[in-house]
Amino acid sequence: MIVVIDSLNRHEFPELLDEMFRLRARVFGGRLGWEVEVTDGREIDAFDALDPLYVIGLDEEGHVISCARALQTTGPHMLADVFSAILHGEPPLRSANLWESTRFCVDTERLTLGRGSVKGTVSHATCELMIGSLEYLRSCGITDIVTVIDPVMDRVLKRSENAPYGYVGETTPMGKVPAMAALLDTGEERVERVRAFAGIAGSVFADQVALGRLRLREEVLAAVRRMEGAPQAVADLVDYIDGQLRAATTDGEREAVRRLALGLSATGGVQAAWRATRQALAGAA
Repeated sequence: MIVVIDSLNRHEFPELLDEMFRLRARVFGGRLGWEVEVTDGREIDAFDALDPLYVIGLDEEGHVISCARALQTTGPHMLADVFSAILHGEPPLRSANLWESTRFCVDTERLTLGRGSVKGTVSHATCELMIGSLEYLRSCGITDIVTVIDPVMDRVLKRSENAPYGYVGETTPMGKVPAMAALLDTGEERVERVRAFAGIAGSVFADQVALGRLRLREEVLAAVRRMEGAPQAVADLVDYIDGQLRAATTDGEREAVRRLALGLSATGGVQAAWRATRQALAGAA
């Protein structure tokens, strides 16, 4: 399930964004060992302050399992300002119809057995994120994407029937791996090839019911975070409430968690909140 967050709705999904930044830290700062700045377990750079568009993939429990960031090329972007060595002195491409895609990653640890690999090493989550990114950008009038990738991602694109139609500049060493700037169109034919490869039919985007549940989660967790008390104690409460929300299977159960969270928030302090939690659990037993 894909959720798109931009400057207009990012205030509605702070928890989702926080989970995305934590995923980026685990993937880019941890698994891949890139030289990125990780602070408090989150990977956030200067381009995240430019109101980019985020395409975020969620699993069936609502956990972030994939993400990508899209930036306009008419302003600052990574190929122009960070990876310009790839261009070897040539000016970066700039067009209102050409956007840059960066920070594409997938949480391989969360991929479930049944929906993990599609063919070879390409995951269902990877293909769903590709489809969501291409379709949403096309709906915004974006015709092409430029993306800085390494040879591994280049192979993933080719295996998933999403091969670049061209490259900008030259493959250039960037830290531990070489990097290249690839070009993709957002046309229907490309999307249909990826859909056929992955066996994905129908809309990949969250519907209004799913978005409503995500907004409920944001409301509940924000209420708990407003509580006074030791940071770790509040974090434990947030994790507990979040777990209850993810485990809820009916609207009634979700509303019960909402009432519990708002009640905890109203108590003011962490110790009082824990007492309220124990009482609520005892009453439900």
